[in-house]
Amino acid sequence: MQTTVNVSGMTCQHCVRSVTEELTALGGVESVDVDLVAGGASPVVVTSSRELGREEIAEAVEEAGYSVV
Repeated sequence: MQTTVNVSGMTCQHCVRSVTEELTALGGVESVDVDLVAGGASPVVVTSSRELGREEIAEAVEEAGYSVV
C-alpha cells in the first residue's frame, strides 16, 4: 500500500533523514520516498504492508519536528 502526505518545514537532507527514520519505525513500513521541496510542502510516499492512518503518519512526522499539511 502507498500513502502520500505533504510535509512542511523540511529544508535539507538531515530533515529528510529524520522524517524517514520516524516513519520507518512504524510497523509495516517498507520504504519512505521523500521529494524534498526546500521551503515548501515536500511529498512523502510511504509504502507499507498494512494500511496506515493519516493520523499515525502525522504523529511520526511531528515526532521528527515537522508537520503534515
